[in-house]
Amino acid sequence: MPLGLIHMQWVVTSIILISYIITIVGLALVIIMENRNPLKTIPWILVLLLAPGIGLIFYFFFGQDNRKQRIISRRTYKRIITPPLRNRIQQDDCKINENYLPLTHLLNKARRTPVFYGTKMDIYTSGTEKYKALSEALLNAKHHIHLQYYIFCDDETGNYIKSILIKKAKEGVKVRVMYDDVGCWNVKKQFFDEMRQAGIEVFPFLKVVFPVFTSKVNYRNHRKIVVIDGHIGFIGGMNIADRYVKGVPWGVWRDTHFRLEGKGVHALQASFLIDWYVVSKQIINDIAYYPKITDVYGDNIMQLVTSGPVGHWRILLQAYIYIVANAKKYVYIQTPYFLPTEGLNQALQTAALGGIDVRIMLPEKSDTRTANMATRSFIDDMIKAGAKIYFYQLGFLHSKLLISDDYISSVGSANMDFRSFEHNFEANIFVYQEEFALRLKKIFMHDALHCEQLVPSVWLKRSVKERLTESFMRLFSPLL
Repeated sequence: MPLGLIHMQWVVTSIILISYIITIVGLALVIIMENRNPLKTIPWILVLLLAPGIGLIFYFFFGQDNRKQRIISRRTYKRIITPPLRNRIQQDDCKINENYLPLTHLLNKARRTPVFYGTKMDIYTSGTEKYKALSEALLNAKHHIHLQYYIFCDDETGNYIKSILIKKAKEGVKVRVMYDDVGCWNVKKQFFDEMRQAGIEVFPFLKVVFPVFTSKVNYRNHRKIVVIDGHIGFIGGMNIADRYVKGVPWGVWRDTHFRLEGKGVHALQASFLIDWYVVSKQIINDIAYYPKITDVYGDNIMQLVTSGPVGHWRILLQAYIYIVANAKKYVYIQTPYFLPTEGLNQALQTAALGGIDVRIMLPEKSDTRTANMATRSFIDDMIKAGAKIYFYQLGFLHSKLLISDDYISSVGSANMDFRSFEHNFEANIFVYQEEFALRLKKIFMHDALHCEQLVPSVWLKRSVKERLTESFMRLFSPLL
């Protein structure tokens, strides 16, 4: 080979190698400057240094910290959020337990989420109940329908809801539909095109287009929100799919969803319209979407809390830690995936060690085997600390619920895992009322009748192979 060609190859190789090293070192410095938890920072740096090629790809898709990014300007946010704030009841009119006043301030300061007084809340624990109530509300819509789901399946249930939306659009009702692009990856384009052809505005959230593949694949909109005429709303853990009615091969699909009527619906409306601006760039803040509501249904007080990978604070995680740390009697939790952050893990163990009645209800079988194995790795220390662990036996438990001290309740779309706390866009309502907490507590206790409570002496004798497999999967908890 000619000497000049060898020299040219050496120069090109050197340039590529130097550029690659500069890129890796630059990324390492960026990660360090993000001031993350060292437990997260060090592994990413090691991956980049020891497996730079694969590590670079993984970091691009799953490792970037988006807390300082903004998907909507402060000015636009204010324009959308102002109408519901005008109609809020003053916090001075709401008598909140002093133990939770700091929590209401925390949520309002971090997410500008005021308290709403006197909202009617109906609870549904099966898909049949929820879809019946949702269908009736949709069919009675007069002005607008706003519908947002992580998953909107092209199956019997999905097509039935779609047919109602098309019918209402033809009647002149303004219908807007938002779905998550990754959550609906296996839904054919024609399914949504049929709605568009009927005059329905339909948008995917954070669309991922190949080959322009971005890290947005890791940040999904997991919210389930419906608003009808600004008076009725739905929120909870159920998507639109047959499995919520027909169940799974090993049993029922047990979930929790809520129908709201009253002032709290304005909070759901604001959340939807903020996300709608992100996908459509349309600012919708007409007062018609926030009709004046004078009816008061009881004395409950609620806050809607939206969270996501952008913004400085991990507000749902902080709220959960606050509730657990301030519990005086008990904390009851239902979650399909239990992959807590270190802070929440320590808070729960500390509460249990301190004599608080900590009960965690999980599905015995899961729709995700890897997440289920990782979940089990967190149980050992919980049991040793004195927490009671329940495995739901009738099917898949998908309910997301936290209740404490017969007063504070949190329900919505967020699982108790890294993905919900740090990566997904989620929406939960926090309710401050004894009656509502007792209603949910009764549901929890009823579900407990269909659970197996783990016996510590038996659970801790699992085989070394099982425990090793579970501990290995735990390493991937932030990605599951």
